[in-house]
Amino acid sequence: MQTTLYLTRHGQTEWNLNKKMQGHLDSPLTEHGMRQAEWLKERLENIQFDAIYSSSSPRAFSTARILSGNRPLQIATLDSLKEINMGLWEGQQIDWIQQQFPVQYDLFFNEPHLYRPTGHGESFSELLERTIPALNHILAEHQGQQVLIVTHRITLKVIMSYFLGKPLHEIGGMPDIHPTALCKIIMNNNVPKVELYGDTSHYRE
Repeated sequence: MQTTLYLTRHGQTEWNLNKKMQGHLDSPLTEHGMRQAEWLKERLENIQFDAIYSSSSPRAFSTARILSGNRPLQIATLDSLKEINMGLWEGQQIDWIQQQFPVQYDLFFNEPHLYRPTGHGESFSELLERTIPALNHILAEHQGQQVLIVTHRITLKVIMSYFLGKPLHEIGGMPDIHPTALCKIIMNNNVPKVELYGDTSHYRE
């Protein structure tokens, strides 16, 4: 029995544009972010989704709403699909974070297995422990179906590392995942095959 997961990151947001960290905090989609979602919506319009799941963050839900188009599906929101909690970095300019926490910032992107959050936040292993059970629940609920999942940059990298069988220390070397980039995983008898990773061929500019 074949189950297909389509996973994407939300469209560009105001804070993406202003180079601020978001994490569990939120900022609205930009006009360009909405356009990115429209491009992906057109790419996916002939796929018969059986379910749509979104992170409970408004930027992800807004993206999921655009992607759902005219499909008569309720979007299920899950806290477990939210971005990694970045503690004190959330809402701060990236330049400031790099100046104040140069070692932790470098670890965050390059050696995530050694990263520890500044203030109350999550490690990458805690993110993994939060997201993978949710993914497994979705797979169990929708065997033989096609499911769309809208989440976030780091969360999606962690999910993809899991399905690619990569340990945490290899995540830093994985390609970045851009706004509304598409990942596709086909599950056959619980064996994942990654068909797409961070694909942006629907971009128009």
